[in-house]
Amino acid sequence: MNDSVKKAPVSTVTVNRDEVIKPTNNIYMAIVIISKRAEQIQAEMKEELKERLKDFADIQDTLQEIIENQEVIDVSKYYEQLPKPWAIALQEWLEGKIKWEFANEQDSRQNIF
Repeated sequence: MNDSVKKAPVSTVTVNRDEVIKPTNNIYMAIVIISKRAEQIQAEMKEELKERLKDFADIQDTLQEIIENQEVIDVSKYYEQLPKPWAIALQEWLEGKIKWEFANEQDSRQNIF
């Protein structure tokens, strides 16, 4: 697990707006970049969870057997306790770990991606 996940808050926190917009000088651009990264993190977490739960899923298992499986419950609790993807993305942004670029110079004036 990377440091951003460990440092990211589990609940909502107040963040200095100036720190968020510092890399782009545009709050809207910063929010879009952070949200795109949060979507990537969410997809990574979903795939990781599917891989971990794949071992427990058997076609012949009934739903009740899966629900009662303590190992599945432990894996689920672990993912429930992790910080939300938006919090991890925001932490990465504040630490300067997110890199972005424009497709070309003209796009930088119109779109950010």
